[in-house]
Order: sequence, then structure tokens, then C-alpha cells
Amino acid sequence: MANEKPASRVRCEIDFDKAGRQAGYARAPLSRNTSGWGVVEIPVIVVKNGAGPTVLLTGGVHGDEYEGQIAVSRLARELRPEQVQGRVIMMPAVNVPAVLNDTRLSPVDNRDMNRCFPGDPRGTFSEMLAHFMDGVILPMVDVSVDLHTCGHSGDSAPSTNMHYLPDPAIRERTMAMAAAFGAPFNVVFSGVDEGATLTSAVERRGIVSLGTELGGWGRVSVEGVRIGERGVRNVLKQLGVIEGKPETVQRDGSPATRHMMVRDASCYAFAPRGGLFEPRQVVGERIEAGQTAGFLHFVDDIDTPPIEVVHRASGLLWMSSGPGRVQRGDCVAVVMQDYDEARFAHI
Repeated sequence: MANEKPASRVRCEIDFDKAGRQAGYARAPLSRNTSGWGVVEIPVIVVKNGAGPTVLLTGGVHGDEYEGQIAVSRLARELRPEQVQGRVIMMPAVNVPAVLNDTRLSPVDNRDMNRCFPGDPRGTFSEMLAHFMDGVILPMVDVSVDLHTCGHSGDSAPSTNMHYLPDPAIRERTMAMAAAFGAPFNVVFSGVDEGATLTSAVERRGIVSLGTELGGWGRVSVEGVRIGERGVRNVLKQLGVIEGKPETVQRDGSPATRHMMVRDASCYAFAPRGGLFEPRQVVGERIEAGQTAGFLHFVDDIDTPPIEVVHRASGLLWMSSGPGRVQRGDCVAVVMQDYDEARFAHI
């Protein structure tokens, strides 16, 4: 048929409709100098029992974001069929080449997989993998939780995140799921480039899609892992997939998640030149519009003074630049504000 969509080139041995626990691999073809018929093996764990929703839990879409990989892999080892009503699909290391390389981009094609959706089975490795997720995995899913951090590019206040969704029913369901996850913050945001992300692919199918930012700076955050592990179990509890009630009390005694927003471009600060960036706040701090976000230093040029970078919005610092040396156009700070649906709806 002329209009028939091309099939995925990724093969998976899992029978997703079979009851019980299955652990295996999706095998993505990758021809290389040492193996013309080589594959990349992507771990997939499915636990299914009784009647209930299907929940997809993913980590490692970016290889240098570790907390989600740990949280999902630990749950995948521990969860048993007799504990479940429904189906849980767990993929702790979606982008295996990037995971093994400790990088955001895949070393195979130098692409950010999370900017490749809905993908292309005849495209690059990242596009082929995105197509498998979009065309094979997502049609089975009722709720998706994709765990991220800022990786090496920065730090973040531990949070869940979601896009502002025009459908009020799905928006309310997503915000309720974020509240159940129980991170300190949930950020409804307008991003710089969101149309080709896994989150957007999930949303296009009318599925509840929740993301996270659980730390960053290229290290494993103790608190980020704790929040991630508790959060994925909380989601399963909220959906009735496992028994129990979500635990949402925060470290500071707050009883619940604080809903925030990143409404528009004024919440972002970018580096106007390449240089060594000195941040002046840590994530979670109160910010005022016009306040110094940091200074760009040019330490190899004695006579060039630092450039001040200022915040354009008031709120709390959600994300802060991490690597020190930045390039022109790098995002160095993101400010979040208390959620106001009326303001967001009139963008």
C-alpha cells in the first residue's frame, strides 16, 4: 500500500500481552566495522497481572542523566506480578549508546534522541529508536513517566514537569499525577524546542505524560534518586496498579507538591557570548527581575571585563547553568513562578 507506514527496524522479543514478569531486550540494528549485522540491546522489563492501566517508566533517554536510570532499574528488579493490577513497562536505559558513553547525545550519530520524535525507521540511529518508541511502545500506554535531570548542562530544583495542555481533562489528570508523584515542585512549562520530544509524542496520542528534572551537574543526586524512586511508586499507587497511598510529604515538612510554571521566554536567560559563567544563585532561591543571574568571564583576555547576565522575570530559580564554560546561546538560568492557569491560558 502506498500510504502504509514503514515498520520499525527494532525487534523486541517481549510478549507485552503475556501475564507475569518478562525481562529481555529490544534489538536495534547497528552495522559497524567489527560487526556488519550488529545490534544494540535495549533492556525492557514488563510486569503484567490482572486488569488495569499500562504505565511506561523510562530513564536514560539522555545518557548523562542518572537518577531515572537508577530508579527505574531498581523498580524493575523488585516489582513482582502478584503486586500488580495492570501492566508496567520499564525501560531504564532507552538510549543505550548514550548511557554507556555518559553523554546527552548519542555517540552513534551525535543526535539528541529527545529531539527526534516521532522518528524515522530509515533515519539515523536516534531517529530509528524514536520511531520504535513512538510507533511500537506508546500505542500500548495509558500513562508515561519519563525521568530526566539537567545532566552535565546544569542543575535543577527537583521537580516533575509537563506542558500546558489545551484539553482541560488531560491537563487536570496530568497535574493530579504530578501531585501524586510528590516531587517538591511540578513545573508547567513552555520550552525552547518541545515539538520533537518524547513528552510531545505522548501528548499527541492523548496520553498522560509526566517528565522530571531531578538534579544535574553530571553527578548522581542522593535526593534526586530518593524522589525518583518514591515518585514512580507513588504514580503506580495513584493509578491502583500497586497497593498503597502516595507519600507526598516533603523534606521541609510541606504536605504536597508546589505547582509552578515557566510561562514564556522572559523566564529564560541565555549567554550572549562564549565564556566562563559564574552563577550567583543556586536552584530554589528567590529571584527578582533585573537581579544578576551571573557573570561571563573571559579569563584568557586580561583587558576584557566580565559581562553581567540578568534575570528578566521574578520567581524561584528552577535551573542553573552547570559546566562553567558556556557557548553563546547556552541557557544559563530558568526562573519558575507560582502556577496561574488564567495567565498560562492567554499566552
